[in-house]
Amino acid sequence: MSAERLAGLTSWHADWRGLRVAVLGLSMTGFSVADTLAELGADVLVLSASAEEEYARLLPVIGARLELGPLDAVPEALTAFAPEVVIASPGFAPSHPVIRWVQDEGIALWGDVELAWRVRDKVLRADGTPADWVLITGTNGKTTTTQLTATLLVAGGLRAAPCGNIGVPVLDAVRDPAGFDVLVVELSSHQLWYLGLSRPEGELFPHAAVCLNLADDHLVWHGSAQAYRDAKALVYRNTRVACVYNKADEATRRMVEEAEVVDGARAIGFDLGIPGPSDLGVVEGLLVDRAFLDDRARSALELTTVADLEAAGLSAPHIVQNILAASALARSLGIEPEAIHGALQGFRLDAHRIEVVARHAGITWIDDSKATNPHAAASSLRAYPGAVWVVGGDLKGVDIADLVADAGSTARAAVVIGVDRTAVVAAFERHAPTVPVFEVDAGDTGQVMNRVVEIAAGIVDGEGTVLLAPAAASFDQFSSYADRGHRFAEAVQEWIDRGSTDDAGGSPSAV
Repeated sequence: MSAERLAGLTSWHADWRGLRVAVLGLSMTGFSVADTLAELGADVLVLSASAEEEYARLLPVIGARLELGPLDAVPEALTAFAPEVVIASPGFAPSHPVIRWVQDEGIALWGDVELAWRVRDKVLRADGTPADWVLITGTNGKTTTTQLTATLLVAGGLRAAPCGNIGVPVLDAVRDPAGFDVLVVELSSHQLWYLGLSRPEGELFPHAAVCLNLADDHLVWHGSAQAYRDAKALVYRNTRVACVYNKADEATRRMVEEAEVVDGARAIGFDLGIPGPSDLGVVEGLLVDRAFLDDRARSALELTTVADLEAAGLSAPHIVQNILAASALARSLGIEPEAIHGALQGFRLDAHRIEVVARHAGITWIDDSKATNPHAAASSLRAYPGAVWVVGGDLKGVDIADLVADAGSTARAAVVIGVDRTAVVAAFERHAPTVPVFEVDAGDTGQVMNRVVEIAAGIVDGEGTVLLAPAAASFDQFSSYADRGHRFAEAVQEWIDRGSTDDAGGSPSAV
C-alpha cells in the first residue's frame, strides 16, 4: 500500500476496494468497524480473543473473516495476512504486544474514530456538507454532558446524535441513513490516544470541543499520568469554533492554551462562579452566558435557574458544571437560551449517577456507582457531606489517599468493599483516622451489597444518607458499574421489605 493511496482514503466514495485491514477486537466497536469496511469493499480480517455469538455469526455474512485465539503475542494469522491498515478497538493499550508489533512494522494504525472521520461524508446535510462534530472528554461527566449537549441541540431544532464512548459507535451514527446535522462524540482517553497517531489526512477538525476535568485515571493503560493528560489534550486539536474548558480545573485551561487550533477558534470558560466575558457561570442563582452575545462585556443571557435544576434533580455542583459545558457547546451552534431552558426542565440523569434509589426510615440511599475513580467520588461526597460512604473495588493503579484526606474525611463512616480494600483502609488510617471504617470481605458477589446495606443501616440508625460512590472500577466483583448499582438498589429494597429491623452490629476495623 502506497502512502499516497492511504492519504487519499478520506471519503466514503474513495476507492477502499481490496484494502487489507486487520480489525483487533470484536466488541460493538470492532463489529461496527468490520461492517463499515466490508461495505466499502475492503478485505477484512478480525482478530479477537473471544466473540459474542451474534457477532461471530454475522461476520461471514457481511464478508469478513474471524480469527479467534489468544492475542498476548502476535498471531501467525495476522502476519500472514500482511495488513495495510490495522484498526484497534480502544481496549488495546499502547503497550500491548500486537500494537507494538504494528508500530514497529510501520503499518498504519487507526482507531474507529479516525475511520469514521474519513468516511463522514456518507450521508450529507441539505447543504451538501457532512455533519459537524462536537467532541467531549474528561475524567468524569463525559456521558452526562454528551447526553445533555445532544438534548439541547435537538431542542434547538438540529438533528443531533450522541455517539462514541457513550455506547453507540461513531461509525453507526455516520452511516445512519437518516443523517444528522451534528454528531456529539464522547471520547475516552483510549480513543484519543489513537487519534494522536493520525496522519494529517486523518486528523479531526471538530466544530467545538471540551475537556471537562482532569484527574488521574487509567494510568495502567497509558503508562503514566502525563501520557493520560496528553491524550485528553488531543480533544482540542484543530478545533474550529469553540474550545470549552473548566475554569476551576487549571489543567484544562493549559490544554486550550497549548492546542493547535484553527484561526478564529475561541476559548470559552465555565465554572460555578460569576462569569467574565467569553464565559458561562452562575450569578445569584441564575446560569448565564456571557460568551455568545454581542454585548458580552456588559450583558449576560439567562439559560436557567438553580431552582429549576433542583426541581429536576440536576442541582449537584458537578452536574451544574456539566450543564454549563453542554450549554456552551450548544450555544456555539446557535441554540437559543429559551430552547436550553425548556430542554433542561425535562432532562433526567441516567441510572447510577447520584440516583436516589430509596428514602425510608429516615435514610436516603444514593447510587453513584458510575463514580469509578477518585475524582468522580469526590464530587459526590461534596454533594452529600456527612454521608456513610460505600467505597472500594479495583482502584486501577490510582492512589486514593488524596480523596480520603480531602472529601473522604467528611464522611460519617466508610464501608469498604472490593479487591483493593487494604489500600483503602490504610488511606483512612493515615489520612482520616477519626472516620469509622467497616470492611466487607464477602467473597460471594451476591452477598456483598446485602452486607453493605446491613452495616450502613446500623451506622445511620435513624437519619442520614448512604452514598455508593466507589472511586474504583467494578470488575473485581461485579460485571459492570451498572451491575454494582443494581445489586446495591436490590439490597436496599430487600432491607426495606424485611421491615428495616436488621442491625449490622459489629465494630469498625482497627484503623
